Amino acid sequence: MYTVADLLLSNARTRADAPAVIDGSDVLTYRQLADRAQRVAGHLTARLPAGSRIALLLPRSADALTAYFAAHLAGLVPVFIHDQLRPRQIAHIVDHSEAGLALTSRRHAVRLEGALPQDRILTPEDLLQDPAAAPATPATIGRDLAGLIYTSGSTGTAKGVMLSHDNLLSGARIVADYLGLTHEDRTLALMPFSFDYGLNQVLATFHSGGAVVIQRSAFAPDISRTLLEHEVTGLAGVPSLWSDLLHPDSPFTTTRYPWLRYLTNTGGPLTPTTVKALRSTHPQLAVFAMYGLTEAFRSTYLDPARIDSKPTSVGQAIPGSHVDVLDENGKPCPPGVVGEIVHRGPTVTLGYWRDPDTTALVFRPRAGLRPPWTETVVHSGDLGYTDAAGDLYITGRRDELTKIHGIRVTPAEIEAAIAAAGLTAGVVALIVPDPDGRSAPSVLVAVEPKDPSFTLDALSGYCSAELPPHMRPRHIQALDSLPLTPHGKPDRNHILALLTSGAGR
Repeated sequence: MYTVADLLLSNARTRADAPAVIDGSDVLTYRQLADRAQRVAGHLTARLPAGSRIALLLPRSADALTAYFAAHLAGLVPVFIHDQLRPRQIAHIVDHSEAGLALTSRRHAVRLEGALPQDRILTPEDLLQDPAAAPATPATIGRDLAGLIYTSGSTGTAKGVMLSHDNLLSGARIVADYLGLTHEDRTLALMPFSFDYGLNQVLATFHSGGAVVIQRSAFAPDISRTLLEHEVTGLAGVPSLWSDLLHPDSPFTTTRYPWLRYLTNTGGPLTPTTVKALRSTHPQLAVFAMYGLTEAFRSTYLDPARIDSKPTSVGQAIPGSHVDVLDENGKPCPPGVVGEIVHRGPTVTLGYWRDPDTTALVFRPRAGLRPPWTETVVHSGDLGYTDAAGDLYITGRRDELTKIHGIRVTPAEIEAAIAAAGLTAGVVALIVPDPDGRSAPSVLVAVEPKDPSFTLDALSGYCSAELPPHMRPRHIQALDSLPLTPHGKPDRNHILALLTSGAGR
């Protein structure tokens, strides 16, 4: 396979009548999905030249995957936009990507008003009702641009990461291999397709000829029902999902799922408490702790056989790739010493769209090689260390590294230390500098209690007894639930506003 479109076309030839997408009561076979995508692609070819960007503002659905593969069949560059973004954020992505067209639903079309002319806002549903000529076959190769994934923008303006067909296909093949996916697998699609994690789920499943089961509701009982009704074999999530599923009122903790065989996690570290709960409620499941960033698509995973002994590790580089931990001079750090995580391999992406300066800072030539033997690596900005066995642990972000009382610390270290108390379902720590610069930075913490018996006094007592002075919170605030970004990560800007208000700052 050379391009993303080949994932669909090859299955349409060899597994034509096998289910490709299960969307509620609707089931599309690979042949049906390919036919729909070809029809939409015919319309797109008539409207945009090959290489143009096309915005996809669609909820997770069979229509979204129809539009995605139609874009590839037409030689276009699809740009998924999360359907929970506000019009201002959507307009930024449309404008920055220079999208010439948008495919959306009738319900979501209003959010695109002003971002594109009305005749450039189309729906797959309408296009499928009109006959169209077969799309021209684009002269696309593996290194060509295959998509833009926009970062969440929680800390600034969203940036578009450029992915090639080679990036996407390598990520699909590698992940499918280590998860052991086959044509019998059914993957629950709960993560947004605008999130590299969610998109990789689909492509890895299609690489193996399996089926994608669409899940739009993130309500724990609805997820549990879908897992049973559609005989789902794989579930991917982020830490906030496990918190919801493991809540005492959730049916996930008491229901048996005879077909479910693995879980994957990324977007934040697992805690020992979460791992223990997952393993005790569903001991048959293989739990894959993974790590990646959009700029490198996929990076590491921990062998599930080691999850009980190393619940906070994200393991080692995915096959065919390499992950280094480097010091400030670009030298490898010995085990136990924190440094910046640097990625090498086939999933390293092409850089940032229309941002050569930031691209040059993050995507750099590998040290020690001379032209013409060059290789681009990603300097992630993430901090971590390896243990004696080579397994990786994430400690935070380079731009979050702060000295408190002369000791370097990151929010992730504080979060892990507080989570170890076993009193919380979620923890977010923020380090806030003194506005006058006279005092040490303050640690502010928001927590989601694990159960109704939680008290702030108990957690404060734990922090006083177990945390060193430079890590102790000045203010702790309990929230019914931690605010999240559209991609399921803690919304740190929103939490900061709540904490600084509660702390009287």
